[in-house]
Amino acid sequence: MEYQFIRDPISGLRIKISSEHTVIGRWLNEEIGKEKIAMLQALISAVKSSHEPLTLQGQEIDLILSKDEALFEAHALHQDNEDLVAYQDDDLMLEEEGLCSGCGFEDFVDLIESWQEFTQGR
Repeated sequence: MEYQFIRDPISGLRIKISSEHTVIGRWLNEEIGKEKIAMLQALISAVKSSHEPLTLQGQEIDLILSKDEALFEAHALHQDNEDLVAYQDDDLMLEEEGLCSGCGFEDFVDLIESWQEFTQGR
């Protein structure tokens, strides 16, 4: 997983990430920021001592974290067909690419630790 942290004078601290991990970047930028890092570290510790995956529900993206992997799923991925009927006349379709992504647990921990260092200005 390739990423780069950016200090943007307009939008603040951001992550730029490889295209197949776009949803992870959106999650970190929009759902976590620098305010929820301590909560994430507590979740990581809980997962290390748990036998079951834990879920962190976000506004638009959920994180399902287990000892093996971190899975990110956008809520739009779970839209019912009935919800999409309203868009049928416009020939719009739900594109699933960019709505689900994952990485290994250790990669996720490294990402969060790097993000914390970056947001604290080190």
